[in-house]
Amino acid sequence: MEVCGREIKIRGRIIRTAYLDGEGFQFIEDPISAVQALRRSELKADLYTFIPRLAEISRGYGYPMVHDNFAVLPVSTFEHWWNQQIGFKALNKAKPAEKKGVVIREVPLDDALLHGIHAIYNESPIRQGRRFPHYGKSLDALRRMKSTFPDRSIFIGAYLRDTLIGFAKLVADEQWGQGGLMHILSMIQHRDKAPTNALLAQAVRCCAERQIKYLWYANFSYGRRHSDSLAEFKLRSGFQKFDLPRYCVPLTAVGRVALRLGLQRGVFDWVPAPLAVTYRRLRRVALIWSA
Repeated sequence: MEVCGREIKIRGRIIRTAYLDGEGFQFIEDPISAVQALRRSELKADLYTFIPRLAEISRGYGYPMVHDNFAVLPVSTFEHWWNQQIGFKALNKAKPAEKKGVVIREVPLDDALLHGIHAIYNESPIRQGRRFPHYGKSLDALRRMKSTFPDRSIFIGAYLRDTLIGFAKLVADEQWGQGGLMHILSMIQHRDKAPTNALLAQAVRCCAERQIKYLWYANFSYGRRHSDSLAEFKLRSGFQKFDLPRYCVPLTAVGRVALRLGLQRGVFDWVPAPLAVTYRRLRRVALIWSA
């Protein structure tokens, strides 16, 4: 369903939550009008949730809210990031790619890039101890997935000779004030060349050249998991934990009860940290045995 010219989706079965498709990469300019339209619609959502732009965190809407964390890198110039914002370890890891013959460049979304991404996605069914959801996807499915936001997307490729060994998709918002890393992935077999670090460096350069003031890279932490290898990578690369207000607007009586009971939070927010760690370890072992 479209609301205020944007596609709205629903998640959840018992408590149905409406949210903006492509949240963080695009925004509804008038959330108040969106709430009014949703209350009049036949969508039958219980809650509507939204976040503001990074530059508009201080703007209040008067709705109930919780905090949602994002990994955010304030961008001024590439030189400032390189000399002031990243850690020593990240600095050293950003250099090996060029020394080992890896070339980083912006590329168009064409068949050559799609075939390269297809090879990266099909390198292994398991990544970071989890089943990789894009393993085995067809080229047509990849084309549909990578073709979103065509006017605001920047593709970056990492090449070893003529072979794509890593890529990133950077998407700017409608005002080109913030950009998000929608996808960034490299081949496991070329990890020693640190292509992901080099791709991230080029993403920062792209933002600086286009005067995009914020680069965000998904959440800084998930649920009660406050530290892992990905969070450490983001921290070393200059990303900071930004607590954004996530507004949760009840649309029905069920939504009001859910909000009062705190049920708008995800399931993993309720799982004790030690239990979550044990679950991830068992899942990793099970995947290794089933591979």
